[in-house]
Amino acid sequence: METVQAALWVVILLVAMALVFDFMNGFHDAANSIATVVSTGVLKPTQAVVFAAFFNFVAIFVFHLSVAATVGKGIVQPDIVDTHVVFGALAGAIVWNVITWYYGIPSSSSHALIGGIVGAAIAKAGSSVLIAGGILKIVAFIFISPLLGFLFGSLMMVAVAWICRRTRPNKVDKWFRRLQLVSAGAYSLGHGGNDAQKTIGIIWLLLIATGYSTAGEASPPLWTIISCYLAIGLGTMFGGWRIVKTMGQKITKLKPVGGFCAETGGAMTLFFATFLGVPVSTTHTITGAIVGVGSTQRMSAVRWGVAGNIVWAWILTIPASAFVAAIAYWVSLQLY
Repeated sequence: METVQAALWVVILLVAMALVFDFMNGFHDAANSIATVVSTGVLKPTQAVVFAAFFNFVAIFVFHLSVAATVGKGIVQPDIVDTHVVFGALAGAIVWNVITWYYGIPSSSSHALIGGIVGAAIAKAGSSVLIAGGILKIVAFIFISPLLGFLFGSLMMVAVAWICRRTRPNKVDKWFRRLQLVSAGAYSLGHGGNDAQKTIGIIWLLLIATGYSTAGEASPPLWTIISCYLAIGLGTMFGGWRIVKTMGQKITKLKPVGGFCAETGGAMTLFFATFLGVPVSTTHTITGAIVGVGSTQRMSAVRWGVAGNIVWAWILTIPASAFVAAIAYWVSLQLY
């Protein structure tokens, strides 16, 4: 009986750890949702985080749990997962998130979690337990999602410029200050729909590994879904202010029309990826869209040095979080 109770407490603590990660995900990625709408002056920071958090949670009613299924069943073989693997995965993701938040680097919480799962699983059973198809799809979208963001953002900007070519600039600015609320809401909806599901996936993986759920079930328990969407919404409300400045001003200067195009391009990419069940980085997506918008003005409008530093953070995220996760896996074996 004591052994069963101890095992239950381990599961509860790991679920709590996962929700902390989800909160940090919202906190870390809030900048992606609100940077453009704050930097263009459409909303004050406090208004923006509440606005974004609302749409993060509303996503629960919009998107199917396809991303959660990928994370829970499509990265590593579920039968090798145990509480030590889940602990290692979450520790690797959380540590990398803290490091990048501290230095104001807009890295990917999503890929930190993927790297954590991969690193902990390899530490336990070697690379043979990885599901190549799922991992390759995720790695491919590291490149595809910012390219799609770039494409959609730049096309939106070109289309808007052509449509409004005979309209006075002050009138255009007035229109897009209002329209940017629509685009910011859409982007926050996509953010919640893709990112909250990653934590749902890791908790689902934990529940399957400990016998509280089965691999054959179509979806995880309802409490998992609700708690993860609440956690990411609360994280967004607290905001990631260190990163807002980088995303909103350091890459390129944005006006309301540019903010609308970047957010709309980013939202389109997130909706597409979530439909396919691919856990993508909202950071990658919105960065690509912002760069796409800036490049339509002139190539020099984009601060390519800042964008380059962000790309290096993307490249390092999965291996760095995997390395930390492998160490955390070993530590957990000594702890319990």
